[in-house]
Amino acid sequence: LSGLDPAQPYFQGTPIEVRLDKSDADFVDIIHTDSAPTIPNLGFGISPAIGHIDFYPNGGEQMPGCGKNPVSQIVDLDGIWEGTRDFVACNHLRSYKYYSDSIIYPDGFLGYPCASYDLFQSGNCFPCPEEGCPNMGHYADKFKDKINKDFLKLYLNTGEARDFPLWRYKVTVTLSGRSKVKGYVNVALYGSGGNTKQYQITKGTLKPDNTYTAYIDADVNVGKITKVKFLWNNNWINPTFPKLGAATITVEAGQNR
Repeated sequence: LSGLDPAQPYFQGTPIEVRLDKSDADFVDIIHTDSAPTIPNLGFGISPAIGHIDFYPNGGEQMPGCGKNPVSQIVDLDGIWEGTRDFVACNHLRSYKYYSDSIIYPDGFLGYPCASYDLFQSGNCFPCPEEGCPNMGHYADKFKDKINKDFLKLYLNTGEARDFPLWRYKVTVTLSGRSKVKGYVNVALYGSGGNTKQYQITKGTLKPDNTYTAYIDADVNVGKITKVKFLWNNNWINPTFPKLGAATITVEAGQNR
């Protein structure tokens, strides 16, 4: 049984006989997309973990792309009817959109086991454990025999619009050069599965021999990495023409470590 943002009003905190619960099937997976408190935030979805595995994309409360201005949403590509519904209950309805995207992307929507969304965002729960990470949505049941906890909370990020899946990478850059300089460092990944856009790894004071780490959620599964593009910029003209390079760049993919 897959619960697509199961309802919160009149259900949260009630006995398991009257709401969705993991005792309802051999395997129950839940996608929480609108689990902010109903009052004052009008969250429609239940927030506690109630399945064998519970996914909290983007933290489970506010979905990217749902804060768009109402007019652009109502005149969306999906048509006026869908746009109007999205404006009223965008977060709640994201659950079925993620699910339908998950059918097309069997390798997408990896959920990372983590104690909280903040810890996930800061990279504490990266990479996937040895047994791997379950895929949110249609292929979640592939993970059925690997569950050894009462409740498993999983976190991931998604895109703002279709296509929704993102793939998480840890990028570590050690700089080389003669002098420190202010600016930013961008990195793009190239691989057998496609190329990413540039992602900012750090900004501020850039010091040679220092190492900088960032977690990026790329909109493409790069696959086997063939090339990394490194770019730094100090945003203004510097008469000393400082030079910076990358001594090393390390890329770790979440799914296969």
